[in-house]
Amino acid sequence: MTVTPPAAHPLAPSAPAFRGRIGRDARSGHYAVPRRYRLHLSTACPQGLRIAVTHSLLALDDICPVTLLPAVPDCPGGGHSALRPLYEASAHRYTGPALGPVLSDDWSGRIVSTHAPDIVRDLDRHFGDSRAPLHPSGAQTRIEAVERLCAQDIEQAAQRAGQAGGDPAERAAALEVLLGALDVLEQELTRHPYVTGDQLTSADVALWAHLVRLDTVHHNHLDACAVHRIADRPAVWAYARRLAAHPAFGTHLDLDGIARRHHAHCRGLEAAGAAVRILDWAAHAADAVRGGHR
Repeated sequence: MTVTPPAAHPLAPSAPAFRGRIGRDARSGHYAVPRRYRLHLSTACPQGLRIAVTHSLLALDDICPVTLLPAVPDCPGGGHSALRPLYEASAHRYTGPALGPVLSDDWSGRIVSTHAPDIVRDLDRHFGDSRAPLHPSGAQTRIEAVERLCAQDIEQAAQRAGQAGGDPAERAAALEVLLGALDVLEQELTRHPYVTGDQLTSADVALWAHLVRLDTVHHNHLDACAVHRIADRPAVWAYARRLAAHPAFGTHLDLDGIARRHHAHCRGLEAAGAAVRILDWAAHAADAVRGGHR
C-alpha cells in the first residue's frame, strides 16, 4: 500500500495518513482484542492529549498500552524517529514525517490509524463502558459540531489572530471568529455542565484540549487586550478549570513539554499577552494528581 504523506506544519495538525478502524467483525482485519493495540502519543500535542484523557476516562491501562513520545519531535517535519519503523512497515516507500499520535497493531507491527477522532471513537465503542459511553447514542452530530468548532473557529482562528506580519484587518476578523465561538460555548456551558448537555462526552475532551492550547500556546501571540477579551467567558474557563482538576484530565498536563514543543517550532513574535494566563494550569494539575491518589 502506498500512502501519500501528510503536509506537515509545526503549529497545525496534519492531514491523517492512515484511517484504519477497529471493527467488531474478525473479517474487518482490525477486530477488537484486548492488548492487541498500542497508542503512541505525546501529551504536549493537543491530539495526543485528547487521546490520553480518553484512555484514562475509559480505564484502558490493561487493555491498550500507551507508549509516550518526547514532547519535542526529534525529526524534521515534526516526526518521531521511534515511529519510523511503524510508518515504513505500513506504507510502501513512505518518505513523509513519522507523526504522532498513532494507534498501532502489535500483531502485525503496522499502523491502524493516525486520525485522533477515529481513534477515540473506536476505543470508546469497542473497549469502553457501555453504561457511560463518551459517544452516547444520538449525540454524534453534536460531538462532531464541537470538533469542527474547535478545529476551525478556535484553533485556526487563534493562529490567524496571532500571526506575525499579517494584515491587521484579517487578524482582527480572526479574533472575532474566535470570540464568537467562545460566545457559543459560554451560552451552552451556562445552561449545562458539559458542552453537549448533562453528560460528559468526547466533545468535552476535545474542547478541553483546545482550551489548554489556547491559553498555553496561542496567548503568546495575542496582545493583552485580546487575551482579556478571551478570558471574559466565565462559564468556559470555570469549566476548563473544573475538568483540569479531574484526575483523567489534569494528570496528563505537561506544561513544560507544551512550552518546549511550541518554542522549538514557533517562528512568530511574542506579543503583550504572553505574560497573561487565564488559568493557573499547574495548580489545577496538582489538584488532579492529589485527587487521583485519594
